[in-house]
Amino acid sequence: MLWSCYYHQLRRALQPPTDTTTRSSENCYFRSYLPPSSTINIHEMAPSAVSFEDSSSPSTPDRPKILIPEKVSTDGLALLSPHFDIHQPKGLSAADLLAIIPSYHALIIRSETKVTAPVLAAAKKLKIVARAGVGVDNVDVDAATQYGIIVVNSPSGNIVAAAEHTIALLMSVARNVPAGDRSLRNGGWERSKLVGTEVGGKTLCIIGLGKVGLKIARMGVGLGMKVIAMDPYASPEIAASASVTLVGTLSELLPKADFLTIHTPLIASTLDMISTKEFQSMKKTAKVLNVARGGVYNEQALLEALDAGTIAGAGLDVFTSEPPVPDSAASLLCRHAKVVATPHLGASTVEAQENVSIDVCSQVLTILHGGLPTAAVNAPLILPEEYRKLQPFVKLVEKMGSLYTQHYSHPSTAGGSVGGKTFDLIYEGELAGISNTRPLFAALVKGLTESISDSGGRDVNIVNANLIAKQKGIRINETHNSASQDLVYASLVTLKAEEKTISGYVSGKSIYISRLDRFSANFVPEGTLIVLHNYDEPGKIGGVGGILGRHGINVKFMTVAALESESGSGSGTPGERVGEGEEKGQHEALMILGVKGVVGKEVERELQMEEGILEVSVVRL
Repeated sequence: MLWSCYYHQLRRALQPPTDTTTRSSENCYFRSYLPPSSTINIHEMAPSAVSFEDSSSPSTPDRPKILIPEKVSTDGLALLSPHFDIHQPKGLSAADLLAIIPSYHALIIRSETKVTAPVLAAAKKLKIVARAGVGVDNVDVDAATQYGIIVVNSPSGNIVAAAEHTIALLMSVARNVPAGDRSLRNGGWERSKLVGTEVGGKTLCIIGLGKVGLKIARMGVGLGMKVIAMDPYASPEIAASASVTLVGTLSELLPKADFLTIHTPLIASTLDMISTKEFQSMKKTAKVLNVARGGVYNEQALLEALDAGTIAGAGLDVFTSEPPVPDSAASLLCRHAKVVATPHLGASTVEAQENVSIDVCSQVLTILHGGLPTAAVNAPLILPEEYRKLQPFVKLVEKMGSLYTQHYSHPSTAGGSVGGKTFDLIYEGELAGISNTRPLFAALVKGLTESISDSGGRDVNIVNANLIAKQKGIRINETHNSASQDLVYASLVTLKAEEKTISGYVSGKSIYISRLDRFSANFVPEGTLIVLHNYDEPGKIGGVGGILGRHGINVKFMTVAALESESGSGSGTPGERVGEGEEKGQHEALMILGVKGVVGKEVERELQMEEGILEVSVVRL
């Protein structure tokens, strides 16, 4: 039971580093964060919030605002200041944060600011909470998910710094470096009292073989140490390539340790993971290290083990309370003769601070510009190679969803509401090989709901898409059909519901609809479209063009889509008129027109009354 929850959390925490490349809002459903307009302009957003005198950039009334109550490297801020108003108030209390957070679109924090459920509930404009570091213990992630707020961190920015500090503590404990320094500064020369141990040939045991743990393992091997690790989700191949031996339980691991270091998230199942019983199973010469989270070792049990000689020493960088409460176990450990203690310096290098700042600020920039998150704590991570493949399909799937709702729910098509329907989203070709299609799922939910919701779909994102789909009574099944043969396109996406079908593909940076119900098509789903279901006979184009011309509507493009099979009648066409057409030997077609101008009800009525026109729908994408 101890490990059941830990396994799940550890697997998420140990994801590989991801790319933070900024992507254009033109290609992503996260345009939902921006106002619904044909041209996305970052300067046309929400009204101004409270401004502070220490803003990093001049306050502009219509620019999004970012709140940064803690110190963040200027390297990252330089990415944001050209686009947003940045406010950096000092000494912000919990009450102050609660009062001003409604005005902000993004919040960037480190470890001191507590982002609670009440704060998130009040943050009506907030799209993202960015933690400049790894842990998000100070953010109510569940509440953020409920409100559709993305929480991101920097899982790779301080890997090297944390690993190096672990090795620094290991060497300091092994060779009594701090004690020797103190002695010499006080005029002493106590060589005989400060005899250390060599680390070469010793066994380094690691709990949590993630990014930091693996880096430490490689450093340990470089020092000539034998490395043993325990991690339920570690790849045996990767471990073997790093000369690491994997074991499955603490009882196998602890008795072998000359040095023990833990690199796991702090959750219920890892709190006090190593306590009295575990210390008693270790060598009396063993030393423990903690550059992860205060609380993975029981501090009182560690203090007692050091006093009793159960273990020989400890190197500690993190504590359950920081700074340690006076006279607490943590405070006593900091002053213990067998302990080397540092004030949470694991990520405190110039390089690490720059890395995490650039990382989280890049993600804020990307998301507020409409991009995909790359290190979201409450949403699946997108690997760089998946990102490049998915990006144009996100836009395509969103348009397909919106096209379905507007075209098939139009009164003339008798499609009805999307609520209560089951949709099948089918991926074929190269796209079928990508397992993480959660962004496509969210894009479909946004597309299906944007024209029928008060928010215009702007409330839908990768975090809350599943919840919103359930609230709307929408069921979505995703199918990866990698066995598809004879595809014309490298990848094809098909949306099906109640015998209605839309298919689409991507070519270069452009998206196309290739099938609309029973008709083969080839058009770009952008702007205002008029979709006409008609008999394919001479004069139709001229008649339609005349009606549009009289109303001052310009035709930008036109596509005629033929039936995939010219035999038999098709579903969705009024019975008597189809029958009449069949008797005359007429065939059906779709005429898709991209237009510029206002297509009102009068225009629709005139088009519907035109001879040979069976159905008319107006779609705005």
